[in-house]
Parts: sequence; structure tokens; C-alpha cells
Amino acid sequence: MPVTPEQQAEIDALRAQPRQTLRAVSEGMEAHLYKAIPVLDHGFVRVIDYMGDDAAICQAARVSYGKGTKSVQNDEGLIRYLMRHWHSTPFEMCEVKLHVKLPVFVARQWIRHRTANVNEYSARYSILDREFYIPEPSQLAAQSVVNNQGRGAALTADESARVLEILKGDAARTYDHYEEMISDTSPDGGAKQGLARELARMNLPANIYTQWYWKVDLHNLFHFLRLRADAHAQYEIRVYADAICKVVADWVPAAYGAFEDYRMGGAVLSAKGLECLRRMLKGEAVTQETSGMSKGEWREFEGVLNDPA
Repeated sequence: MPVTPEQQAEIDALRAQPRQTLRAVSEGMEAHLYKAIPVLDHGFVRVIDYMGDDAAICQAARVSYGKGTKSVQNDEGLIRYLMRHWHSTPFEMCEVKLHVKLPVFVARQWIRHRTANVNEYSARYSILDREFYIPEPSQLAAQSVVNNQGRGAALTADESARVLEILKGDAARTYDHYEEMISDTSPDGGAKQGLARELARMNLPANIYTQWYWKVDLHNLFHFLRLRADAHAQYEIRVYADAICKVVADWVPAAYGAFEDYRMGGAVLSAKGLECLRRMLKGEAVTQETSGMSKGEWREFEGVLNDPA
């Protein structure tokens, strides 16, 4: 269960205590504040705090006083200009702090984005819960024969069942050993020395859940989302990115619209790719052999031209 009854009671209590403020407020983000969005089987994402809105981006770009808003149309046009020309610093004026519950192996991918502030649940101080990510059968696939870091064809029903039994059995067994190692009571009820938590945790699998607070500015959040909400990203981190995308779209709708158009929906071509495109538009039949590109480059170029995604 992503959120315990105690956590839900805390969320309800926080949302029941509105406060007056002189800060810029995003009504879209206020609707998300503190709420937990379920992700995977036991995970969630929730907004703890935020700063700024679309107007704050424009205010920073114009270095003006007050709201910095000339009109909604002018602000949206400015934001699209900033996104289109890769002017990133105005987007850094907006920040968000998220509370995320996620499997450890997802956290290890996530932490590669080093332009954020992170504070993780301490397994040296506290005992980890018996919660493990167990994939749905539809997410179990063989190694891709094209992409060395991706999935290929789905496993058969029999093979999926066998893998799931291994995952569940290993998770239960390692957690039983974890509890046994840290316990100060022996199986016969007598006293014994329990192993330090900082050592006992080493035997736990990478699909156990951890939690952290993750604070990041909008520019670096967009970079995270561009990579992790992409169709080629690993499913288990992509579903977190997808959940965050929905929150950001409500928080800064103009900025997210520009991001979706220019980054998520757009494409970057190399000089060779741009030249090939110009030749094609003139009616020339360009092939990989005449393009000057490697096979990998050509495959990606064709993907940009032909892939609806």
C-alpha cells in the first residue's frame, strides 16, 4: 500500500490548515500540495513545497519588479522564446520539493541527476519496511537484442511465473535474515547481540523501497523529465517521471507546454542530419550509404523522421 492510514491522516491534516501568504501561488500546484500520487505497487510522489510560477519565470527574464506580467499572451510568448533558445536561468527561479517513495534500484538511476538536493531515509538509524517492488507479469521481458540496456520481447507466461516466484522468494528470505540479524532476541527466546543496522542492510535486495526528499529547480527538473519520461527510459523510473509531468503541467502550464513542444515533442538534428533532410526535401533519395552517417546514426535519424512517438 503506497500510503499508510497514518500518512493519509497527516496529509489530510496538512491540507486542512490553509495559511495566508504574500508569495506567488500557483492554484494548479495548490491542488497537488501534500497529496500522494501512487506509483508502482508501494511507491508514491507528493509535493511538499514549491516556489514560483509561470509569472516568476517572466519576472526573472525581464529582471522586473512586482509580478512581471504584461499579459498572459506576452508571458507565454516569452516563455516559449526562452525555451526555444535554450535560455535556462529564468526557469531556475522556480523550485519544487518532492517526497518520493521508490525502489532502491530506481533511486540509483535517479540520483545520477546530480543537480538537486536530496535527503534519503537512513537505514543506519531506522529499520526498513518489508516492502519490495514486484513487477507485473506484463513488465517482465527478455534482454533486448538491439539495445544493450533495454528490454525486448515479453517473457512467456510460464517463464514470468517462474521469475516472479524467484523475486518474491528472494525478497522474503533476505528480509527474514535482515530481521534475524538485527534482533536482540535469539530463536529460543534468550538474549543475543543484534547486528548493527548499518551492516545488516547490506544483504537486502535492490527492489526494497526507500524514501527521500528531492528538491530541484524547474530547469533541471525539465532535464530529468526529458530523459526519464521518454519512451526509451526504463519503465520503473518512467512512471515516476510521468506522474511528475502531470504535476508540473498544473504548476507552470505555459512553461510545461513549451517544454512539451520543444523538448519532448521536438528533435535535434546533427549537421549531417540537417543536410540530409534538405536533400530529401529537394527530392533526392538519400540512403545510409550516401548520408555520411554511421548505421547507428542513420537508424536514429530515420526514427526522428518516421517514429510517431
